[in-house]
Amino acid sequence: MIKKSLGILLLFSVVCLDSVNSAEKDIYKKIDLFGEVLEKINEEYVDEIDQSESMDSAINGLLQSLDPYSAYMSPEIFNEMQTETSGEFGGLGIEVSMESGVVKVISPIDDTPASRAGIKAGDYIVKINDTQVQGKSLAEAVDLMRGPVGSGIELTIRRRGEKKALTFNITREIIQIASVKSDLLEDNIGYIRLTSFNDNSGKQIEKEIKKLEKNKKVKSYILDLRNNPGGLLSQAIKITDFFLNNGEIVSTKSRKPSENRRWFAKQGDLTNGKALIVLINYGSASASEIVAGALKDHKRAILLGENSFGKGSVQSIIPLKNDGAIRLTVAKYYLPSGKSISDVGVSPDIDISEETDDFKIKTDTDNQLSYAIKLLNG
Repeated sequence: MIKKSLGILLLFSVVCLDSVNSAEKDIYKKIDLFGEVLEKINEEYVDEIDQSESMDSAINGLLQSLDPYSAYMSPEIFNEMQTETSGEFGGLGIEVSMESGVVKVISPIDDTPASRAGIKAGDYIVKINDTQVQGKSLAEAVDLMRGPVGSGIELTIRRRGEKKALTFNITREIIQIASVKSDLLEDNIGYIRLTSFNDNSGKQIEKEIKKLEKNKKVKSYILDLRNNPGGLLSQAIKITDFFLNNGEIVSTKSRKPSENRRWFAKQGDLTNGKALIVLINYGSASASEIVAGALKDHKRAILLGENSFGKGSVQSIIPLKNDGAIRLTVAKYYLPSGKSISDVGVSPDIDISEETDDFKIKTDTDNQLSYAIKLLNG
């Protein structure tokens, strides 16, 4: 009986080993095939090609076949990205991703050339100047949109609900991101507008809440996350915690169970449990959806506006030996309810469409903000 069991185990091991060897052989065959294709292109293609650029495109194609957010960054692009995260950079002021081979606007940033020109979340950029975007990688498209400060660029846009393509002529500027704005509305509502989640967002919001709390007339709050494309997970957790006394904020699940994580709120609601409305729209993505979703799940806030974007994945920037890097999706976000944000977003409790793209304090033209004020004072 023991000999028979050992025989079965040995046979199973041989079969598994053969399977592994077969898989490795298939990979090596594919690598040989890739080399052959590259060689044929180099020898036979109608135009002379840069093999280095072709390899970069192949690497990027591999990453973008995984999801819209994974991508290859050449040393030049990686260096530019590091410059941009400092909070001041030249450009248009839009957060973008790739969808079906076309650049999709996640969100325009407040008070930037793109937002002032009228670019909206969900717009598809089909042409940059005279260059068709179809077939370009996200990195290539972003590179086309970069240029000297003060120079002009023409974007051709396809928009939901519009039959004809729209054309926007925009002048590039130095983009300075001020992520937090606050105001006192109707003499009793603390209004906080958060445009992105950068290194200082949590400190800025904490400062504004404490300032508003000193005013004894403040009885409720509006947190405006519309057109906020997201940013740092750490800041999303910190800001959510400002409005909660306890409970789970968010969890992440990755391929390796040992890397799964959960974050919880600490005791201490900075607003002392005052009524809270969170404004969201299609341009609210990633970190914005974590904040909105957690506050909704804990019934701490009423969500008002439109369904959010649906970017519920965690990207890690992994440096490479050539001084470039890859942006790789390594985990997915899950709300306290256990629901994933990916592709579905967060739905509002009260669905109200936008009346304006201008998120300055203009309650007469802003359907969502106007309704929120009436609700809080009703």
